[in-house]
Amino acid sequence: MANYRRGRINDEVQKELSVIVRDIKDPRVSGAMICITGAEVTPDLKYAKVYYSAMGGDKKEVAKGLKAASGYIRRRVAQALNLRVTPEFTFILDGSIEYGARIAGILNTITFSDDDETEDGDEDGEN
Repeated sequence: MANYRRGRINDEVQKELSVIVRDIKDPRVSGAMICITGAEVTPDLKYAKVYYSAMGGDKKEVAKGLKAASGYIRRRVAQALNLRVTPEFTFILDGSIEYGARIAGILNTITFSDDDETEDGDEDGEN
């Protein structure tokens, strides 16, 4: 199978999972904001690693909820995508969104001052 085809399958699986995760009624999953950040399907389409980020809620409980709902998720993906084999999903926590939010918070606390200008108002430094 060509790499470009597998890339398209990865993208479609990611899009479908983003929609399906919102419909899960498990309180461990529905209580958190979950973002599917990526999906990697093996070349034989039997397994897929799904990277997700969760904000709000306990991370371990969200992982347990996703694992418990993996059969439901797999069935919904099989209905939505016309694949020869529907992959089994392994959910992996991705901390990139939280890391980016933390860096943005740090950058927002930085204050700039106007001490860099010259004292007499000459900006090119000539008298």
